[in-house]
Amino acid sequence: MSAVVLLLTTFPDIAVARQAVRKLVEERLVACGSIMPGVESIYRWQGSVETSAEVMVFFKTTSDCADAAQVRLRDLHPYEVPEILHLPVDGGWPPYLDWVRDETNR
Repeated sequence: MSAVVLLLTTFPDIAVARQAVRKLVEERLVACGSIMPGVESIYRWQGSVETSAEVMVFFKTTSDCADAAQVRLRDLHPYEVPEILHLPVDGGWPPYLDWVRDETNR
């Protein structure tokens, strides 16, 4: 049985985030993407400290789909170097974890 994992990324705005989430769900690479607007990121980029308003997305998927989802997410992402993190899920509500597996089962 494939483990459930989270992919985390940020987008410049909600429209771009929605478009990417919809594509990944339609393609069954993820079961769900939770969009969280109102994120402020402070980071160093090309020698300068920057501040950006962003939208964070948590994608729920499985270890079997995570690599393909990450590649597809990179294709859809507007950033030159997007934040794409792969986070293991140590546990959770079993019926929800089963749902994630069922929705990403190709």
